[in-house]
Amino acid sequence: MSPAPDPELHADERRSGMRTIRKVAPYLWPDDQPWVKRRVVGALLLLLLSKLIAVGTPILYKGAVDALAKDGAVPVLALGAVGLTVAYGVARLLNVGFQQLRDAVFAPVTQRALRQLALETFGHIHRLSLRYHISRRTGGLSRIIERGVKGVEFLLRFMLLSVGPLILELLLVAIILTTLFDVWYLAIVSVTIALYVWFTFKVTEWRVKLRREMNDQDTDANQKAIDSLLNYETVKYFGAEAREAERYDGAMRQYEQAALKTSYSLAFLNFGQSLLITAGLVGVMVLAALGVQAGTLTVGDFVMVNAYMIQITIPLNFLGTVYREIRQSLVDMGEMFDLLEQPTEVADRPGAPDLAVTGGAIELRDVRFSYDPDREILKGVSLTVPAARTVAIVGATGSGKSTIGRLLFRFYDVTGGALLIDGQDIREVTQQSLHAAIGVVPQDTVLFNDTIRYNIAYGRDGATQADVETAAAAAQIHQFIMSLPDGYDTMVGERGLKLSGGEKQRVGIARTLLKNPPILLLDEATSALDTETEQEIKGALAQAGQGRTVITIAHRLSTIAEADRIVVLERGEIVEQGTHDELLARGGRYAQLWYRQQTDEAA
Repeated sequence: MSPAPDPELHADERRSGMRTIRKVAPYLWPDDQPWVKRRVVGALLLLLLSKLIAVGTPILYKGAVDALAKDGAVPVLALGAVGLTVAYGVARLLNVGFQQLRDAVFAPVTQRALRQLALETFGHIHRLSLRYHISRRTGGLSRIIERGVKGVEFLLRFMLLSVGPLILELLLVAIILTTLFDVWYLAIVSVTIALYVWFTFKVTEWRVKLRREMNDQDTDANQKAIDSLLNYETVKYFGAEAREAERYDGAMRQYEQAALKTSYSLAFLNFGQSLLITAGLVGVMVLAALGVQAGTLTVGDFVMVNAYMIQITIPLNFLGTVYREIRQSLVDMGEMFDLLEQPTEVADRPGAPDLAVTGGAIELRDVRFSYDPDREILKGVSLTVPAARTVAIVGATGSGKSTIGRLLFRFYDVTGGALLIDGQDIREVTQQSLHAAIGVVPQDTVLFNDTIRYNIAYGRDGATQADVETAAAAAQIHQFIMSLPDGYDTMVGERGLKLSGGEKQRVGIARTLLKNPPILLLDEATSALDTETEQEIKGALAQAGQGRTVITIAHRLSTIAEADRIVVLERGEIVEQGTHDELLARGGRYAQLWYRQQTDEAA
């Protein structure tokens, strides 16, 4: 038997730079986008032109100096000192011009890749299961996506247009030094570059670990800040502002320590790089000075050697930054690709057909489900909801009522049995068609930070103002909206916090009525309403349920007394079912719950 795979080994493999580069490569060279390939090739050609001009520029500089010093027998191309100086300036300008043109040609490639990758990540997050979204940390997740997308931009731009050009320029300079000067020049330059690259990579690898720690602390601090702000009211209720500030400061203190380590290591890296580059520069210039003294080299040669050393020193100094940022980009992108590789727990089967709703009959066949394998929530529930009938599910907290609603909408798949609509197992049809057939009014309606019109119109794409107002009137909220200064253009605030609980609930009901689905799922739909408004909404919901299949999940039994059938859940099992009058006459669990609630309300 083969040994069990090491999770840590697989995690490291997933985060590897090569894995990330393989993921990014198709965005740079897509088979179905020939214009992208043409732009990449064009950018590379412009890059080559700019580097050829760059390595030829010091030769013009040498010719101008020799002409002025009278050391050159014939000025290069017989241009004379002034002409060579002008040619030197033109060459520098062309070098910069080709570089900028290269960036302009390549920019659409980068932006397209960013947009596609951001869209893919956004879509994938929406496809992940409710289980993932319940356990996620919103603040940390947003930072992972933000850093990952920026990392892609940096990698595409600098790896192709900076590291490649640097290598090309070093090779061209090495050829020129070998051809025009002594091999010792090449030896000193080669040793300097080798030591510089070795030192840079070693120290940068150490710094990447420090940077990853800093990122983790940054993510943690950001998550704590966003979590605290989202729970603003709770913080106020418990007078915990100081406690939250201390908690946030603790996270920032950890970030501060990690950031200081990163800064100190950067200072060490920069000094070490300067030491190596300066030693190489001095070594080459000493050789050139000795050559001038011996008469084997001209002053122009000395200046040209200096120009080449400065020319390769600048990109070498940049190499440390580029390598560090590339490594960091790979880390950031690795986290984002880990997110993209999160398995989609609930997925459509290949070739799955759309749900065909002929009446809306719902059937639960021995349904079993557990969020945690050690704790079963539903224990073999069998239930039939006839088409165009209203069935209420009641029971104590934790009995599994809301779980049935989540399974019907397929936020989760059943772990045993089957759930069918008009005889079709919902696991065999597309989720989009299933979701289109079901309208949900949840217990806690969450609204977008936009206008009331936007939130109601969200129920149906392309809804008109008249449609929105009709749905609002049916949900008993139109008059309230018209009484507001901005009417339907009123902003509801983050998660709808500018509205009361009842107002939010009625906006949610209007949104679902606008969707006009054949199946309605009401999960404590009137829980946030006062008694008078609840009676008005009950009428609206009863009218909306005409001709539809309605499942009502309720805690307040007075809201479901008129249901065609009432099902009583107890610890994940159906203990009773029947009409309101039948269950009261039976004197069982439902009757106990009913009389207890009546007594509480009377008190």
